[in-house]
Amino acid sequence: MQLKQITQLIESVAPLSFQESYDNAGLIIGHPEDEISGILVTLDITEAVLDEAIGKKLNLIVAHHPVIFSGIKKLNNRNYTERCVAKAIKNDIAIYAAHTNLDSVFGGVNSMICQKLGLQNCRILAPMPNFLKKLVTFVPTADAEKVRTALFEAGAGHIGNYDSCSFNQTGTGSFRGNEQTNPYVGEKNQLHFEEETRVETIFPRHLQSRVIQALLNAHPYEEVAYDIYPLDNEFPQAGIGMIGELSKPSDEMEFLRKLQSTFHSTAVKYTRLLGKPIRRVAVCGGSGSSYLKNAMAQKADIFISGDFKYHQFFDAEDQILVADIGHYESEQFTKEVFYELLTKNLSKFAVHLSAINTNPVNYLI
Repeated sequence: MQLKQITQLIESVAPLSFQESYDNAGLIIGHPEDEISGILVTLDITEAVLDEAIGKKLNLIVAHHPVIFSGIKKLNNRNYTERCVAKAIKNDIAIYAAHTNLDSVFGGVNSMICQKLGLQNCRILAPMPNFLKKLVTFVPTADAEKVRTALFEAGAGHIGNYDSCSFNQTGTGSFRGNEQTNPYVGEKNQLHFEEETRVETIFPRHLQSRVIQALLNAHPYEEVAYDIYPLDNEFPQAGIGMIGELSKPSDEMEFLRKLQSTFHSTAVKYTRLLGKPIRRVAVCGGSGSSYLKNAMAQKADIFISGDFKYHQFFDAEDQILVADIGHYESEQFTKEVFYELLTKNLSKFAVHLSAINTNPVNYLI
């Protein structure tokens, strides 16, 4: 199987356009045309993980954290990044990472956390802003249904749990083609008036080329008139963190113990108990302290993440319980996200979960 077939599968679920600006998700080492014999799934790329892949004769590692975040100017084996990159290249092992793009989708990192906690009615905690666009086009009324269908099949017209959403208004369009034209309706060099339907629909920006191509393929005119507008609306289908509800309220300390057990956390750091039951739970895998305000705005009873700094715990203002379970601990089940996606769609292909614990943090207890 070619590497590009595997990366296209992952990106169909977690598009690279969903990643944060500082990130380096995608194909880091390898060529799209490379033939892949087996996949090792891991949270981090380390030398031990590469040795594991070599020992199992697997030539693709799919990781959550990119082994390269910024540019490498030299490969002198001075640090683990340089050593890992050199070892991967030397042993013809491709490396692919799905990081903040996998954090930002349903079915990704935060969905898995919610699943482990048994949360219901889950939604994105901090939806992406400025990610939606509106398409407006003008179609002969008789062809409007065909064009709408093509746009919807390309991914346009989704609003929350509804699809095939559009606004349609009938009016009169005018045009005159010159000698080089072959008009769908009307005659060359003659002004023509046609009953047309104005079709409006929305789409996420990463689908723009696909939506426009669908429009051009389905529209009967030689020259297709359309407008694209950026929208300030939030995109509720993608973003950082998630929030959901427990099926029944839980005592605070009981829930903290459940967190420790579920995520195998050696130490759970938390703010002062508030003496009220926990029902609404906000989560953010990895370093999520900057999204505490989103959890508070949505009246979460607890916010679960990792990498909180000392002074950031004060930001809870005794309004919400904060639980820091650790960066690795919050993201450790990401391997299962990759594994389920790959084995479900590549049922006859060798996919292995890494047996290496890559957590660089240890606790003395």
